[in-house]
Amino acid sequence: MGRSGCQGGAAVSILVNAETRVLVQGITGREGSFHTRQMLDYGTRIVGGVTPGKGGQRVEGVPVFDDMATAVARTGADTSIIYVPAPAAPDAILEAADAGVGLVICVTEGIPIWDLLTVLRYLQGKPVRLLGPNCPGLITPGAAKVGIMPGHIHRPGRVGVVSRSGTLTYEVVWALSQCGLGQSTAVGIGGDPVVGSTFVDILRLFEEDPETDAVALIGEIGGSAEEEAAAYLRASMHKPVVAFVAGRAAPPGRSMGHAGAIISGGQGHAEAKIAALRAVGALIADLPEAVAPLMREVLA
Repeated sequence: MGRSGCQGGAAVSILVNAETRVLVQGITGREGSFHTRQMLDYGTRIVGGVTPGKGGQRVEGVPVFDDMATAVARTGADTSIIYVPAPAAPDAILEAADAGVGLVICVTEGIPIWDLLTVLRYLQGKPVRLLGPNCPGLITPGAAKVGIMPGHIHRPGRVGVVSRSGTLTYEVVWALSQCGLGQSTAVGIGGDPVVGSTFVDILRLFEEDPETDAVALIGEIGGSAEEEAAAYLRASMHKPVVAFVAGRAAPPGRSMGHAGAIISGGQGHAEAKIAALRAVGALIADLPEAVAPLMREVLA
């Protein structure tokens, strides 16, 4: 466990690495073009973009295609990130899956739950993983940034990060980096009530990843994702976990930041989530910045 910290060399870790070939759906829009430049500057291999009717153009030197099937055939892309408005985002996810990419990251927020449930039903049994929607994406520091997170706060290392909140992820990552604890991969699963990849899905990948020694889990009120994560920790997780759950003071019935961050029907309280995680051995941080010193303890 003493291997944690900033390290050089090629980062591989989970889901994305230096060899990942990324398509940007919605690349000609304001958000798509802006974040394409940020990802390119980080060193991510953006091999193309897709906007119907804009094929043949270039954005930041990246070729634009009219559809995903053509883009994948021409570029060999294996990953797609979606910056498409909510009404068109479900179809964008389906198009990416049908084109053959293995990982689809949907940054778009505001997708109706029913539309997303229809998408998830379609994806069942297909060789594609959906991350999001309403998520910041993911980053393997020093290798690839596929999302909207600030790349400069991350450092290569051996702490996995998985979170429902983009902003809290950035706080925790910055604190880890300042403590000399780099990250293997930081994954934002999204804050909507229904998401394509859960805490359990990502924890399983970190558990199997030889480049990850411990995991920081960042939860919030609403739903049962943290309790499900606790059940997985009890049954299958052998690596140490440090957790922070936001929303202890949140009033019932009010959404706090994310559509999924709401206490309803007497369920979704932060204290219940904290109790479930503590009961299976996770160390609990009272503040985001307290994750780093606790992580240093478990890795000492």
